[in-house]
Amino acid sequence: MTERTFIMVKPDGVAKGLTDEIIGRIKQADLRIVSMKQINMNRTTAERLYAVHRGKEFFGRLVEHVLSGPVVVMLVEGESAVARMRELIGATDPAKAAKGTIRGDFGSSITENIIHAADSLESAEYEIPIFFKEGLGPEFFVFR
Repeated sequence: MTERTFIMVKPDGVAKGLTDEIIGRIKQADLRIVSMKQINMNRTTAERLYAVHRGKEFFGRLVEHVLSGPVVVMLVEGESAVARMRELIGATDPAKAAKGTIRGDFGSSITENIIHAADSLESAEYEIPIFFKEGLGPEFFVFR
């Protein structure tokens, strides 16, 4: 089933110059980037993105990390896109992520793990509209 999911290259991934590598891996996985843009996230948006973690001890670190530099947000589409992207990025903790995954190859800590990807269709449906607004039709998205 064709799905859409939300992907974000975090500030550590952007700073390490990994955006092109990540784009290449997404394309090699036969997924399509529908829309993409580099942004500097504000606190309100960061807290909205990570609202599911509000109240957890790591919430503040997540928010501060995505505010520490530019991020690249992407709307990605393809067959089973959510599950395929989760496989591509690897475990949250880079020390536990398989080699060959984005986090396993490039991540340095649970917070600085290069990339965020929606973990379910429900999460994708929540996260996509934070950064992308549906425009002229089902295939056209613009940045908010």
